[in-house]
Amino acid sequence: MGKTITEKILTTHITQGTPEKGKEVGIKIDQTLTQDATGTMAYLQFEAMNVPKVKTELSVSYVDHNTVQIGFENADDHRYLQSVAAKYGIVYSRAGNGICHQVHLERFGKPGKTLLGSDSHTPTGGGIGMIAIGAGGLDVAVAMAGGPFYLTYPKVIKINLIGKLKPWVAAKDVILKVLEIFSTKGNVGCVFEYGGEGVKTLSVPDRATITNMGAECGVTTSVFPSDEITKQFLKAQGRENDWVELLPDDDAVYDKVVDINLSELEPLAATPHSPGNIKKIRDIQGLPVDQVCIGSCTNSSYTDMMTVASILKDKTVHPNVSFVVAPGSKQVLENITRDSGMSSLLSAGARIAESACGFCIGNSQSPKSGAVSLRTSNRNFLGRSGTKDANVYLVSPETAAAAVLTGVITDPRDLEKQGIKYPKMTMPKKFHINDGMFLLPPKDGSNIKIERGPNIGEPPKNTPLPETITAEVTIKVGDEITTDHIIPAGAKMKYRSNVPKYSEFLFEVVDPKFYERAKKIKDSGLHNIIIAGLSYGQGSSREHAALCPMYMGVKAVIAKSMERIHKANLINFGIIPLTFANKDDYTGIDQADKLEIANIRTMLAGKETSVKVKNKTKGKEFTVTFELSERDKKIILAGGSLNYIK
Repeated sequence: MGKTITEKILTTHITQGTPEKGKEVGIKIDQTLTQDATGTMAYLQFEAMNVPKVKTELSVSYVDHNTVQIGFENADDHRYLQSVAAKYGIVYSRAGNGICHQVHLERFGKPGKTLLGSDSHTPTGGGIGMIAIGAGGLDVAVAMAGGPFYLTYPKVIKINLIGKLKPWVAAKDVILKVLEIFSTKGNVGCVFEYGGEGVKTLSVPDRATITNMGAECGVTTSVFPSDEITKQFLKAQGRENDWVELLPDDDAVYDKVVDINLSELEPLAATPHSPGNIKKIRDIQGLPVDQVCIGSCTNSSYTDMMTVASILKDKTVHPNVSFVVAPGSKQVLENITRDSGMSSLLSAGARIAESACGFCIGNSQSPKSGAVSLRTSNRNFLGRSGTKDANVYLVSPETAAAAVLTGVITDPRDLEKQGIKYPKMTMPKKFHINDGMFLLPPKDGSNIKIERGPNIGEPPKNTPLPETITAEVTIKVGDEITTDHIIPAGAKMKYRSNVPKYSEFLFEVVDPKFYERAKKIKDSGLHNIIIAGLSYGQGSSREHAALCPMYMGVKAVIAKSMERIHKANLINFGIIPLTFANKDDYTGIDQADKLEIANIRTMLAGKETSVKVKNKTKGKEFTVTFELSERDKKIILAGGSLNYIK
């Protein structure tokens, strides 16, 4: 029986376990990446492991999130990251060099390699045939120290692409169609593998857009073949020697095959407040638009930028629209400038933002109250833009450009009526390359002193799991709670290395009184417990969504279902992830109920997969289950991965 691309890469990297679907395996990680919002804590954790140098083939530390630098905290963290990189053998990508996923694709990604990143959109690397996985910072720290990354050996779903995209329909519309089919929940433990004749019609930037936003489906990762298209991209980057062909066997067997006819697709949008709320542009056109933001790791490539520049050439932004453009990397910025794209954007009235995450994470360009904002980014969660009552729509660069001109949501195909022809962009045969913003580590960094600002603290310590969890329900939340709901993105991420301060903002978008309540419960000697609905922990890999609750005394989360990365982060910080055996039991629990989970250590140490929970307030009992590997159980019993490793 032949192998899929996913199986070919994973089986050559397995160091522990056997490749059986649904079973845990440990894989060797070739490359890691971090970004400054998650990287600071990841490197603090790496330091705690007392390893003299990273053991990966390549590790890169990117600064791309908190580059606005209001206050000293972000700048201090960046200097810390730079000194850590030099000391431990890590490449440092300075602020201004670009967004980690775009830059890594350009300069470092290699087909057939494994990449682990402390950012949930690390699967962007699947666009050039990598198994690229997002994870919490602690998992990345372990990988840098030479340890394996553990995952459930996945089911592989083939997305068979047929036909060819029509003019004005883009790669963004492909992944929005995938989200319409698969939704944002229920895909844990799966990999999307793209195949079919339609793959040959998509460039590497197109493929990267699709794999990037596959993260919103909750899959482990997404991957494309490494073929002649991949080879051309790497050759244009001066990296042809990094190319290897990587195709599935003709008789490869998939767990499921879904056909998508590219020729039948039309412009789509993800409507507020979830990437899974998909509608046709035709069905929402005419809605007045206040802001258009083009960029983010999803759609900020050279071809994206030049497509928009061509559409807007010799035209002017609509008077009611605030128009922002953020090229994805310094390389993109330099190349579109050389090819006159920047002058077209500036002439049209674009506000040029830094090559960084910026508006996507809500730390700049927040729209006005009640605004409609069209963005080419990957998430439109409530409040993520920095304006809680704003309505954010996720669209392709073509659809975004159409709204820039018309001031309303417009099907870009209608621009033909205004005499605007579709600009079919091709990549340069050779990019202008300038790697001057990378700082390479010295051969021996042992004498380098780590620089620590006053905002940087030690990773909080946890205690081992108690025999009995005696807790109060601190908060009860509904379905599809994201990590942004749990701990905010945006400007407040400057406290990411100051956990006591950052914890003050837990659940503020849902319930601003959570912190005060959790602190009171913790100080009383009780544990905190969180009750949640379906797909708890969607979104970012931000481990602070588990780390800060741990600091506040949360010992368990009971949910109807939980997303992969967040579940792993909970385990890493000694919080036991539990699911309702009967989802209807969720309705019988209220905030402030007193719960007791007795003999939980004994249960975890044994072979049980379920435990009874007493609701002492209601005088009732219900059953919860736990799906944990033996290693997971040991980590939770120890009070988290750092305790377990030590």
